[in-house]
Amino acid sequence: MWNVPARNPGFVGRDDLLVEVRSRLAGGRAVAVVALDGRGGVGKTQLAAEYAHRFCGEYELVWWVRAEDPALIPGQLALLAVETGAAQPDTPPEKAVQALGHELRSRARWLVVFDNAEDPEALADFVPSGAGHVLITSRNPDWHSVASPLDVDVLARRDAVDLLRRRTPWLSEIDAGRLAEALDDLPLALVQAAAVLTTTTVDDYLALLANNASEVTDEGRPRDYRWSLAAQIRLSMRRLRALDPEAADVMNACALLAPEPFSLPTGSGQGTHEDASVSLVVTDRPTRTRVLSTLHQHGLARVAGGSLHLHRLTQAVLKDQLTTEERVAAAKNASFLLAAAYPGGAQEPASWPRWPDLLPHLLAIDPTDLVTGDARFAACEACLYLVERGSAPAVLPRLDALHKAWNTLLGPDHVHTWWAANYVASATALSGDRERAYAIHQDLFDRQRRALGEDHPHTMLSAASLAVRLVAVGRVEEALELGEETLARQRQVLGEDHPNTLLSAASQALRLASAGRVEEALELGEETLVRQRRVLGEDHPQTLMSATGMVLWLVAAGRVEEGLELGEETLVRQRRVLGEDHPQTLMTASNLAVRLVAAGRVEEALELGEDTLVRQRRVLGQDHRSTLVTAHWLDGASRHSHD
Repeated sequence: MWNVPARNPGFVGRDDLLVEVRSRLAGGRAVAVVALDGRGGVGKTQLAAEYAHRFCGEYELVWWVRAEDPALIPGQLALLAVETGAAQPDTPPEKAVQALGHELRSRARWLVVFDNAEDPEALADFVPSGAGHVLITSRNPDWHSVASPLDVDVLARRDAVDLLRRRTPWLSEIDAGRLAEALDDLPLALVQAAAVLTTTTVDDYLALLANNASEVTDEGRPRDYRWSLAAQIRLSMRRLRALDPEAADVMNACALLAPEPFSLPTGSGQGTHEDASVSLVVTDRPTRTRVLSTLHQHGLARVAGGSLHLHRLTQAVLKDQLTTEERVAAAKNASFLLAAAYPGGAQEPASWPRWPDLLPHLLAIDPTDLVTGDARFAACEACLYLVERGSAPAVLPRLDALHKAWNTLLGPDHVHTWWAANYVASATALSGDRERAYAIHQDLFDRQRRALGEDHPHTMLSAASLAVRLVAVGRVEEALELGEETLARQRQVLGEDHPNTLLSAASQALRLASAGRVEEALELGEETLVRQRRVLGEDHPQTLMSATGMVLWLVAAGRVEEGLELGEETLVRQRRVLGEDHPQTLMTASNLAVRLVAAGRVEEALELGEDTLVRQRRVLGQDHRSTLVTAHWLDGASRHSHD
């Protein structure tokens, strides 16, 4: 008795899984039930069919049941009851199924496969008992109460390449590897690609995949699969929408993010948007639990520990399938989720542990899909987080893209466009293009002064930044004049202890020192450091940065021991708060090493300098200005010590 689909002659790999299935089914228990679970297109049905064919000699009866619709299961089991003689053709299905149960309990060496079952509770009553085996395939991983779950993942890369080259013998191993990587080693996608490659070059196919994943994964459906990958995802989303609209909205929102795990935020929902249909997922725990459970059972995404993980290809297809209306809603929801997940300012140490998980998503989402102020600000801060860690050149293109998109969408005088311009200027300066950074900040200052007035906090902040840029392009006297004027305005409008005022004061002290006015710099710097320690705290990055400057000025003013003591204390704090590899920590370490030499502590200086140079080369790169400065100083100091 046998009704298993024909064997797939192109089946490759999976030997370890087949051995595991056999081991679990033949493990000696009276009734062995194994559930093969995994995403659509991963090859669960093909694996079950291959198992049935490979081990058919171990069974006297093998019966295949299409289980996606529970209402159709009794009729298929009734046919098996007739085949075994347990029931007559006219026996009602319910009674035939009961008779089949009695029959199978009296037999051994049988296998029943339930293909594409989705609901463990709906299937539980149909799973037969007796000395036989049951194999289930499903996208739902929650089969613990019914079966022993076994996760089916994508093919190993070597098997994915083998599958492609068997079906397209002219394909080189390198091109097959490129395709396998782009298609996530997903069997259904690989088989479809092989069919399309008959009339399409590899490069053209990869370009089509990048530009319209849904269209290209709708082509080349093989005979041994019921649906193309695109059709599977489309159908799954339709079912998900009918079952739980909020879960579908979360999926669509995540389609606009990175193909990395995304932890659904919890709490009050910072940046709440009235059109965000997923707001309850963040603010209401029962809703969040229900949505995550639904997505977990539906198999479109991996769910673990409150995080969603969409596979790259699934995500690309899902994104391409969004209608214009769905894309607008998805952008609102994605913006809400990103704003709700915002961990705090990129310069606030308390926020740093939560930034790495959110970074990929804020860097990946299209700038035009960031539709709220909170989400746009979070995207800028994500870039600042990386800039602060020495990655300004790498992140500058992303900042340029944000600025260009918002300038086009909102206009050059919108506050969000100004945000982006400010971050672009800072990253540009740190990337070495000082003239462009100055031009951006000058334009920003002019626009804000014209639109807001000279006493507006935004205008004053831009003025302070412009003063920094003026120094960088060699216009020190202009910088000092603008810095002094800006500091006076901020003290009058914001107050002497406002963080922006303190930041401007610290910058002005630095400019005074660079102009040779060390005593004035020292006086302003000491006063500012006292205020920052009181207002911001001794471990705040801005406080520590001011302390670093004070070390230089104290030594320059002849107060060497006092300066070295402050430098050592500051370095200890920075290593603890910022980390040993943070650019600010490395700057302090390099400066302190130079001052140690001046104090005659050469061995300590060389040891600190060598350690700092190794870290700068690893973190900042060989050609970074700070790395080159440390290397030049260390070379001279080493030769001098040997002389």
